Amino acid sequence: MQYLSTRGHADRKKFCQILLEGLAPDGGLYLPESYPQVSGDTLNTWRTVYREQGYAALAFEILSLYIDDIPANDLRALCAKTYTEAVFGTPEIVPLRKLEDGVWIEALSNGPTLAFKDMAMQLLGNLFEYELTRRGEQLNIFGATSGDTGSAAEYAMRGKHGVRVFMTSPHGRMSPFQQAQMFSLMDDNIHNIAVEGVFDDCQDMVKAVSNDLDFKRKYKIGTVNSINWARLLAQVVYYFAGYIQATTSNDQQVSFTVPSGNFGNVCAGHVARMMGLPVAQLVVATNENDVLDEFFRTGVYRVRGSADTHETSSPSMDISKASNFERFVFDLLGRDAARTADLFGPQLAGAGRFDLSADPVFAQAATRYGFVSGKSTHTNRLDTIRDCHQRFGQTIDTHTADGVKVAREHLQTGIPMIVLETALPIKFAETIVEALGHQPERPAKFAGIEDLPKRVVVMQANADQIKTYIAKNCG
Repeated sequence: MQYLSTRGHADRKKFCQILLEGLAPDGGLYLPESYPQVSGDTLNTWRTVYREQGYAALAFEILSLYIDDIPANDLRALCAKTYTEAVFGTPEIVPLRKLEDGVWIEALSNGPTLAFKDMAMQLLGNLFEYELTRRGEQLNIFGATSGDTGSAAEYAMRGKHGVRVFMTSPHGRMSPFQQAQMFSLMDDNIHNIAVEGVFDDCQDMVKAVSNDLDFKRKYKIGTVNSINWARLLAQVVYYFAGYIQATTSNDQQVSFTVPSGNFGNVCAGHVARMMGLPVAQLVVATNENDVLDEFFRTGVYRVRGSADTHETSSPSMDISKASNFERFVFDLLGRDAARTADLFGPQLAGAGRFDLSADPVFAQAATRYGFVSGKSTHTNRLDTIRDCHQRFGQTIDTHTADGVKVAREHLQTGIPMIVLETALPIKFAETIVEALGHQPERPAKFAGIEDLPKRVVVMQANADQIKTYIAKNCG
């Protein structure tokens, strides 16, 4: 399997090369030259694999279609090491539970940091350690988080041989629980940097460093954000697992609703659908930062600056530049790399927007690719949290509530709607108390986490400053 850049760079690379690289040299994102196609017979085989051998075995089957530069036995062992009941709490790993008629929730938040990011990050940590050991090299991971990616990455990488983590986050904009999860880690290979700004400022710093090819090579810079193809690929697996649990035959379709800010999680659904998974709709649910909803409604992609990025009660989606969106637009444009490079380079840099509303391809976002969208507000998520608790006895987190609210607007008769759970409610306790009047359940291992000592550096949103900090701590 060869991988190409969305912006047309001439190089073609194998999986393990892009695993450690992040962005392509031209600033584009990596995608496979083509998506492997899954036949009905193969999907039937995978039903049996998941039900009889479990999630790890299903992960191997899917990942092996994209990874041919890791020996099959080694890849199988890495999947088995990652997806265990001991780590994820249930034998199904991603169990499906019914919320109401037609609506199901896929539980993705049973991992070490109680968020869906663990599903990919735990595998990524093991892949990094494997490949770095094989090469005898080291890697300095530089990432940005709005809350969940950072803790998932740090818990996955802590103590890993040959890996350091430099994680930026918007200063004061994560929940107290999210901050405590990250900043209480004292491992020598973990560095937390709180940036004075919003998530997009952090993400811009990551891209600036990744685009400085000399610095990137000198200090062995990689990324765990969903711009890293390996992370997105790992997420494809739970779409197949959700489908298998919700259906009994390949004649059936399902839809997925995905709370989304950076477009990584739902982009994995796009990949699964392109492989042949019978998905009717991919429903993008946003919060008040509705850049993606605006695009799918109007064809206009308009990024916002820091001042126009709202601080909300579903903070992991407080994002106004959806990095992974470029992957989908590349497919939408018939893989026209030159046009993709223009849209996400000069046009966004100059005008802060691009407009596809008059282009015939825009309609294909819905008709060919199944995308629809909706928006949820603070009042909506409070109402949804109360409703799910009162009527169904289920407490859901704020982001999942956004998903449920928007999912209900796109139900189709006879087609199960699967809402991807984002996190456990304890990560956003303040809003749960506002909605329900009591604290959500807290796993015992996180008792008193907010009171633990914290280690974090506060820094301005300045790429040169962060490069100096990385260089100083890579000795």
